[in-house]
Amino acid sequence: MQALTTKLSQYAAYHRDRRNIATHVVGIPLIVVALFALLGRPSFTVAGIPFSVGSALWLASSLYYLKLDLRFGMAMFALHGLALWIGLHIALEPQSVWLFWGLGLFLTGWTFQFIGHFWEGRKPAFVDDIMGLIIGPLFVVAELAFALGMRTDVRHQIEATVGPIRQRPPIV
Repeated sequence: MQALTTKLSQYAAYHRDRRNIATHVVGIPLIVVALFALLGRPSFTVAGIPFSVGSALWLASSLYYLKLDLRFGMAMFALHGLALWIGLHIALEPQSVWLFWGLGLFLTGWTFQFIGHFWEGRKPAFVDDIMGLIIGPLFVVAELAFALGMRTDVRHQIEATVGPIRQRPPIV
């Protein structure tokens, strides 16, 4: 669990404003679905089964999350599986529809991200550590779990490292 709390703490340090977290809860799932949609068209066959670059991304990220933490890893496996399923359905659409939804979701998701970081007053975590791109979706799931009263041990360890979430904007 040490690796999990270290990664989440590093990411959480850039996300202590509740409004920023809220924009991430919306924006990151949009980006994930968009990536799976956009990477759903290039495909190849493995043992007679069609496999896309998006499918490979889902498998690799799922294994990474499972290595960090079994419970969060299982949640990420299922949630990214759902995002992959949605993305692959978008990828089956005609090219103009596929690009409209893939790029539209991607740009909308990033717009939410940058609005949140404007409120936070801090750059996105991936600017300093590219691993922030894969930890972001896990952070959203962790924050939702914390809001539901789950995994309080992990939340307490993160807050001991980076402090609690700010409930109000800082006074300038």
